[in-house]
Amino acid sequence: MANSITDSSQSNVNRTEKFLTFSLGSEQYGLEILKVREIIGLMDITQVPRTPDFVRGVINLRGKVIPVIHLRTKFGMESIEDTDQTCIIVVDIAVESTSLQMGIIVDSVSEVLDIEQDDIEDTPTFGTAVSTEFIKGIAKTKGGVKILLNIEQVLSTEEIQSLSKSAASDNQTEMP
Repeated sequence: MANSITDSSQSNVNRTEKFLTFSLGSEQYGLEILKVREIIGLMDITQVPRTPDFVRGVINLRGKVIPVIHLRTKFGMESIEDTDQTCIIVVDIAVESTSLQMGIIVDSVSEVLDIEQDDIEDTPTFGTAVSTEFIKGIAKTKGGVKILLNIEQVLSTEEIQSLSKSAASDNQTEMP
């Protein structure tokens, strides 16, 4: 029995993680597949007044109102017109002791990749003026590099709490 415990811990040394990869412009990003609930096409998004410019609005997903973030805007990238490949990745984000569903708009979804732990580099340091806490690491792949996001850090805690309150109040009122 002791050998099986030792063997299983050794097999986790070169662990492989699964990431959903997507693009924003010419850059490739990845999200832990366990954080992804589903991928949906663009749908009607209801704008919410007085929200930050990166908040596209809210959607009614099977009776549940969820906030939708435009990731290009959040990252300070140039806005482009939506295409037939533009989609919403619905993710689960842990907020305090609960889970919040949120949609993120991306240019296109690429694939699910198995990435070896050894192929993930630590986030490079860009100096104190640049916050990189939302980057989990940089994956080296055959096609170049992919920026792996810690989706729970993409938004600040205050932003997430304000969005969850907005979605909660919208869930109180029925959407068409």
